[in-house]
Amino acid sequence: MADLEGFSALVGDIYDASLDPALWPSVCESACTFINASAAGLIWQDTLYKAAHFYFEWGIEAHYSQTYKETYCKLNPAFPTLLFFDVEDSRSIVPDCVSREEYCRSRFGKEWLFPQGLVDGLFFNVEKSATSCDIFLAVRRMSDGFADDEMRRRFALVAPHVRRAVLIGHVIDRKTVEAAALADSFDGLTAGMFLVDAVGRILHANASGHAMISEANVLRAAGGKLGAADAQAEQVLLDSFTAAAAGDAAVGRKGMAVPLKARTGDRYVAHVLPLTSGARRRAGKSYSAVASIFVHRAVLDLPSPPEALAKEFKLTPAELRVLFAIIEVGGVPETAAVLGISEGTVKTHLHHLFGKTGASRQAELVKVVAAYSNPLIA
Repeated sequence: MADLEGFSALVGDIYDASLDPALWPSVCESACTFINASAAGLIWQDTLYKAAHFYFEWGIEAHYSQTYKETYCKLNPAFPTLLFFDVEDSRSIVPDCVSREEYCRSRFGKEWLFPQGLVDGLFFNVEKSATSCDIFLAVRRMSDGFADDEMRRRFALVAPHVRRAVLIGHVIDRKTVEAAALADSFDGLTAGMFLVDAVGRILHANASGHAMISEANVLRAAGGKLGAADAQAEQVLLDSFTAAAAGDAAVGRKGMAVPLKARTGDRYVAHVLPLTSGARRRAGKSYSAVASIFVHRAVLDLPSPPEALAKEFKLTPAELRVLFAIIEVGGVPETAAVLGISEGTVKTHLHHLFGKTGASRQAELVKVVAAYSNPLIA
């Protein structure tokens, strides 16, 4: 019962953070308590430009956040494999991305992980583009032991709610919004925003929302109730309103994101934010609303260049790591030192890379990768 109450409170805090980004560090702390992790955060990383940024974190010292952005994001052996997994697919860094032995022997392990006492972690992709991803990560220190089945189960429960809240935060352009003034604050959004009651009756809509209803391409408003032009999504949307009325605990593991198909064939998504718990209750009471709905066009999900390379040439994760390390740091000795493997192993992987790609020199491998680095290439 205590776990259930704690999870319900955590979900409420997560959705509050979608409106007030300043709450995310404390949400990460609460998530770590529930998951039994030592640190957590949301990180953006780009495999093409070798850059990284912490949106928010808890449990990681500022010094290590800074050195990761400046140096160690380029040396993390979990990339680019980490980018291959589907959005919201909870995974372990070890062994899903890299073997424990390789992780421990890498420069990243020796110089960044171990000085902090970090040994293991779980992650999921919040969003992916052709070259980058937003990752929610929860890690453990040696004193907590390696990730176990119970940690994985709890992390999978939290994951969809974190993703929904982050995406809602993206929709509102990451601005801090007072929940009591929710409707007025959102009138300038390009995404359609609606406040609805438990049966879907529209209590407020912003300018973009009114335009969507007027066009009747994605949404409709028969009898003043918000509905979907796509008949298959109609009931799902209505069920989400009912669930929102029951509070955060009723949202369930899958969260509340409803895929919508426009009459023109375009894809949209509706994110449902319950207004019956936490700081959001003030907005709900003002309008007798149970939920706020954010509707926007779905982003085209193109494969990343590393993912496209791996599929095209049937590269293993280890071969892919050597390929990108060769391009990033240079020769065989440098790659061996960074990845924590022998020079002989690097040469073996290089031999396989030459055979699979048709290249005969390292310079030609660079050209192969460059051909896949245009984000418009599928």
